[in-house]
Amino acid sequence: MSETRSRQTDSPYLAAFQGGFSGVLRWHQLDALWERLRARAGEGWYVYAVGEPPPASPADAESLLRFIDEVDALLRREHDEDYCGVVYGDDLTQPRFVKIYDPNHLGSSCGSSGLRVLPGWTLSLIPPVDLPEALPQTGSRRRWWQKLFGSGK
Repeated sequence: MSETRSRQTDSPYLAAFQGGFSGVLRWHQLDALWERLRARAGEGWYVYAVGEPPPASPADAESLLRFIDEVDALLRREHDEDYCGVVYGDDLTQPRFVKIYDPNHLGSSCGSSGLRVLPGWTLSLIPPVDLPEALPQTGSRRRWWQKLFGSGK
């Protein structure tokens, strides 16, 4: 394991990321979560787009509010369901960590397929680490592809 990866796996962010989360099942619950986050916008939230370099500093209140508005619009437009189910919080009444899954890259966000699907974005009060580096995806899809088409024994 590389030194960077070792440092990341010991991080408070990663421990929180792998902790317990509750799903936001209904759109009105998402509205309530957004209101709680808006009320605490100046508390030093890190807005992390997974796959991009993690932010080195928290977003200012205005940037967080703009992100909430934009991601809410995206979720409602692209997750055309009568339920939400793509947002998870560590505590929905006093959140410290929120995972937001990309509606166009869901797979099985609960992990029941055996494949880990990383969220599209996280909001946290803890400085993030590079999730794709710290939690590399399994090679099972590649192995499935190779088995299916007989390439790479």
